[in-house]
Amino acid sequence: MLGKKIKFIIPNVPGKEFLKGKFVILEPVNPSKHGKDLFETFSLDKKGLLWKYMPDGPFKNLKQLNHYLKSTDCFFYAIYSKRHKKYCGLASYLRIQPKVGSIEVGYITYSPILKKTVEATETMYLMMKNVFETLKYRRYEWKCNNGNAKSKNAALRLGFKFEGVFRQAAVIKGRNRDTAWFSVIDKEWKKLKKGYLRYFANKNLDKNFKQKRSLKFS
Repeated sequence: MLGKKIKFIIPNVPGKEFLKGKFVILEPVNPSKHGKDLFETFSLDKKGLLWKYMPDGPFKNLKQLNHYLKSTDCFFYAIYSKRHKKYCGLASYLRIQPKVGSIEVGYITYSPILKKTVEATETMYLMMKNVFETLKYRRYEWKCNNGNAKSKNAALRLGFKFEGVFRQAAVIKGRNRDTAWFSVIDKEWKKLKKGYLRYFANKNLDKNFKQKRSLKFS
């Protein structure tokens, strides 16, 4: 059966605009500006666990990291933490498909000072808000290695819905990858936004930037 006809306007591609939040600022990555901070904060991960499920990394020096940032076809943001006053993470748009209104978030790399913080959550909120309110996409995707339980749990926590597993979808660093798929669609955004705004409210934040109540969408 054919799907119903819709009013569909081709969305925009991400541009050079900064995404500014309460706790972070996301800037289109510029290796000469962001590379030094990123390399220093990524280096706090002494075991290289940030890169376990990534096709690239860890990087031995700043030159290697900057080459990675310059050679990718992903749309990377450098994440600036207002609290720490430095760039301490990366996140990217990829698989950008305006003709079908679909875009993916991925290559999320949080340094140890960014992981499990309100800044990390706001990064995902700002990117999702930009997708649905500014760029006007209808589908926002999250994909990860099916063995990466932390990434799958993060997707669900952030409001993405599980769609299934693509078996033997890729080979990464010589290993098989089954890929778990998640998504948010445009009609779900209004409800999700309300949950995020409750989470970021001043009354839900203690003096140590910890949330009193977890992120909920109901």
